Amino acid sequence: MGVVRILHTSDWHLGRLFHRASLLDEQERALSRIVELVASEGVDLVVVAGDLYDRSVPPADAVELFDRTLSQLHATGAAVVAISGNHDSAVRVSYGDRLLERLGVTVRGDVTRIGQAVELATADGGPPVRVHAIPYLDPLATAHHVGDAARDDARARRGFTHHDAMDWAMRRVRADLAAAGPCRSVVVAHTFITGGDPSASERELSIGHVDQVGTAVFDGVDYVALGHLHRRQSFEGGRIAYSGTPLAYSFSEQTDVKSVRLVDLAADGTHSEQQVELGVGRPLRTLTGELESLLGDRSLADAESAWVRVVLTDRQLPLQAMTRLQARFPHAVELSHEPAGVDPATLGSGAGTGATVRAADPLELSLEFLSSRRGLDADELERSLLADAVAAARTGGAP
Repeated sequence: MGVVRILHTSDWHLGRLFHRASLLDEQERALSRIVELVASEGVDLVVVAGDLYDRSVPPADAVELFDRTLSQLHATGAAVVAISGNHDSAVRVSYGDRLLERLGVTVRGDVTRIGQAVELATADGGPPVRVHAIPYLDPLATAHHVGDAARDDARARRGFTHHDAMDWAMRRVRADLAAAGPCRSVVVAHTFITGGDPSASERELSIGHVDQVGTAVFDGVDYVALGHLHRRQSFEGGRIAYSGTPLAYSFSEQTDVKSVRLVDLAADGTHSEQQVELGVGRPLRTLTGELESLLGDRSLADAESAWVRVVLTDRQLPLQAMTRLQARFPHAVELSHEPAGVDPATLGSGAGTGATVRAADPLELSLEFLSSRRGLDADELERSLLADAVAAARTGGAP
């Protein structure tokens, strides 16, 4: 017997900006690479686990890229199942879902259809594969679909949470699987699994830990393809997994390897997997040092084509620092100042409460602010200039 091959990807975030710079060209290259893999690796099913777009009303060129990619994936002969994530508009994403699924393309955002599986006809000699698409479940919105008794019980215990919403969805999934008879099961969902490792680029689902869902809610499913967390990671021997994003979307991901997961689902429901690196996208670098040293360091030539974050350690922040950095590193997008020998935790610590600020002498407050921002006191010239500025502000004249 053969296997059913699944390509698991997620969190495309089409239309996303990186420090106000468009990533659409890089995203197009990443999606082209995914289409190539689907064709060359004999993929039977592509799952995209949410956050197709970066915002609920995406730009037109992002919608066009998504439309073109779906067409290219369909042309390979693979089935496609995609879901809305917390960045997407579920209604907009799922427009035309009932028509598209007749062609083997499912883009699901309607929570009322969670119990309706996509059945994948297989040629590997094993039972069919039933794919349940669970779009992002906002607890408040999902609570309206849950029975009064179950909802009231959950609220009495701790409020209706993400875990409660996913538990409701999985009960519908299990009911469908029980009625279907022998099959292999795949769930596609967009959620935060307890114990998951987030990065700085995800949007928080809620305050505290009520956004987290325990892995036990997915018991009995052969493979769970997750989206939301941007780092690739897996649980329970890879049965539950995040594919991660195709590109890095924050400097916290600069060492992460971006990839997709190829999962082979055997006739008995067991699986094997491999990570396939995409190898696309501008690299990210963080450079630390004094401005003149960074500008003159020939060993940093590889950073000239990267997205660059710079931490300057000069005692005083040089004038026009970012402009000078961008002359050498055109894609420098973030600059911070952490003077050498100064505890970064003390920078910007400020002058206290609102009451103490209102009572403080404006000149002393300005001097304290300057010191807190750069880690050293003002010299005599700076103190004189600030004194003149404060005096002019009091009289309404020019300093």
